[in-house]
Amino acid sequence: MHEPAALPPERVRAFCSSPVRVRATMIAYSSLRPLSGSRHVLPRSPTDQVRSPALTSFDEALSRVVALAKPLGVEIVPFAEAEGRVLSSPLRARSSMPPWDVSAMDGYAVRDEDLATQPAVLPVAGEAAAGDEPRSELPRGTAFRILTGAPVPHGASRVVIQENVCRRGNHIEIMTPAGPRRNIRARASDFEQGDVLAPAGQTMSWRAMTTAAAADRSEVEVFRRPRLVILATGDELAPPGEAHSRPGAIPESISYGIAAFARAHGCEIMRAQHIPDDLGQLARSAEKAVRDADLVIVIGGASVGDRDFSRRILGETPDYVFSGVAIKPGKPVWLARRSDKLILGLPGNPTSALVTARLFLAPLLAGLSGRKADDATAFRTWRLGGGLSASGDRESFVLARVCGEAAIPLDDQSSAGQRALAGADLLIRLPPHSRAFALGDEVQALCF
Repeated sequence: MHEPAALPPERVRAFCSSPVRVRATMIAYSSLRPLSGSRHVLPRSPTDQVRSPALTSFDEALSRVVALAKPLGVEIVPFAEAEGRVLSSPLRARSSMPPWDVSAMDGYAVRDEDLATQPAVLPVAGEAAAGDEPRSELPRGTAFRILTGAPVPHGASRVVIQENVCRRGNHIEIMTPAGPRRNIRARASDFEQGDVLAPAGQTMSWRAMTTAAAADRSEVEVFRRPRLVILATGDELAPPGEAHSRPGAIPESISYGIAAFARAHGCEIMRAQHIPDDLGQLARSAEKAVRDADLVIVIGGASVGDRDFSRRILGETPDYVFSGVAIKPGKPVWLARRSDKLILGLPGNPTSALVTARLFLAPLLAGLSGRKADDATAFRTWRLGGGLSASGDRESFVLARVCGEAAIPLDDQSSAGQRALAGADLLIRLPPHSRAFALGDEVQALCF
């Protein structure tokens, strides 16, 4: 045998003085692609069977979500399309409101000095209705017939309501002494031109839409809506209304709930697809989804079964924000980044999926839409309307309903259950290893 040749001293010195860079090459089943037109279910990697990433605590996972949930950008939309959008800049009044003194009642505009004698008898010099141009002057010793919202002529001190006036022909007789009410809305008494009527970050609710219209804005600057693609996996799934006609099938329900949830939180649903348990097809659909959307939701395939390979769609070097959270239900939930896009993996059990959507998708969509992500997970104190058993080693979230001022835990807490979802109003938060709770005890809960 020949002894290996020794390295020259200068190469040894160069090697030792250079920073060590280790490139880990992971040859995983996720990197294998099925042939075109074929369908293969890949076995799990041996390392997957013996090693799994450490679970992230709920608080830590939530803090990472909040840190990532930043607005996607701004756009200008027509006023009529601003409902539900979040203002990216303050909404300012284009003009004052009202733009001039206007009558608050139907009646007659008069000068106070012409009411010195009682009864006051005055000729009617004209008439004004809402929408008329302002008149320059009210002649002394006269009255002006005026309707609600009409501009008040210059010089008028008040509007005497018509119930206190007796009109005969072209004259009026005022029998009631002038009181403190002028019945005039002063110019700019609501807001002045340039006033901020709604701050940046406010959602354009139906109330804010009214204010924005009064501000005379034809366009509004808002944060861009997140674009979402939903991918639901599972060979056993069938569209609602078709499962009964296919042996072994169950209705695909979660994607419909998630889509409705996302729309309610200001998201634009680009599409929702059902993908069979085929890694190649799922990977291709995911690649297209990441190109098209800001956020991709993958439902199912997140656990440890032979066909649970949704995490492997990201390739060999996924950039996980977290991969599994120490909560019940919903432990398999995961979040990853791909360039500037986000992929959220939800469990395939309905209750687990909806609970994790409320806990993580809600703050994610809030932040991406320009709202405060923290506000989407604001827990408050409730009194229990029933007992709760002690929790295990994971943080638990219990479905409950509101009855008056009490939170009543639901009987069915199964992660695969769906009936209970329709009646749940709250998620009660129980810390790990918490004691049993009795009727009347205080707990922290989140609107569900």
